[in-house]
Amino acid sequence: MTIAISLKVNDGVVLAADSASTLVVRGLSADSSQGSVANVYVNANKVFNLLKGSPIGLITWGSGAIGNASISTLAKDLRRRFAGEDPQHRDWVLGTPGKNQNYTIEAVAHRVRQFMFEEQYQTVLSAWPENQRPALGFIVAGYSSGETMAEEYQVIIQNGSCEEPKEVRPKEASGVTWFGQGEAITRLMFGVSSLTSVVLQQSLGVPKEQLEPAVEVLKQALQAPLVMPPMPIQDAIDLAEFLVDLTIKFTRFMPGTKVVGGPIEIAAITKHEGFKWVKRKFYYSREQNPED
Repeated sequence: MTIAISLKVNDGVVLAADSASTLVVRGLSADSSQGSVANVYVNANKVFNLLKGSPIGLITWGSGAIGNASISTLAKDLRRRFAGEDPQHRDWVLGTPGKNQNYTIEAVAHRVRQFMFEEQYQTVLSAWPENQRPALGFIVAGYSSGETMAEEYQVIIQNGSCEEPKEVRPKEASGVTWFGQGEAITRLMFGVSSLTSVVLQQSLGVPKEQLEPAVEVLKQALQAPLVMPPMPIQDAIDLAEFLVDLTIKFTRFMPGTKVVGGPIEIAAITKHEGFKWVKRKFYYSREQNPED
């Protein structure tokens, strides 16, 4: 499980995630879509810069791998294409950072879908029953060439299919979007639970057709306006980190497997500074690898 956050304000966009990766062992029967948690690792990478030196970021949730390749490895394979280091895909090159670039975040999101879903997911998992194919999602965020406001596009693979990339919010709008284990943030931001509609129906007898409107009324009345468009980027970073940390601590004390945790990774993308790591983990010593 995961908590993956994209938080956008006027000054840029912040991507933040935990580092937990859950290993699920499927049942033995051929048609089983269920499984049990074999282990939870806490060093997965979920935030990426899609082209070094350019203001383009990627955050992922859901399955941590496609077949034998981790999403981290695949994201770096994709980055090689964008950088012109893959001679078989010269038409994927986004240009030299700061010089001859002419791309849009929407077009990059379509490339993410093409690579991750069409080339990798569909090829590797084509023999799997649809009900056993893992869910997987991405948000591509950053600045299109020459633009002054950041953009966010989501690519979601569900039940073996994947729609075209969808804009998370209008370019001029601000807000926060989260995927994965979102119960803690939903309660904080909207004052409701994922079980609110169940309680309304079973305990108060609210008719089924009125459940969704009732929950929306509660959200509007109880929501906490934590994201404000003029927020400085540092405050947006602090808020994103708080929301990830909140989720980690919430799941820690709730019954069940602790499927959110590990180090928090954060990246901020702004117009002038581009993609900058705020928090990042390394599996090797930076002192012994100064070139990185």
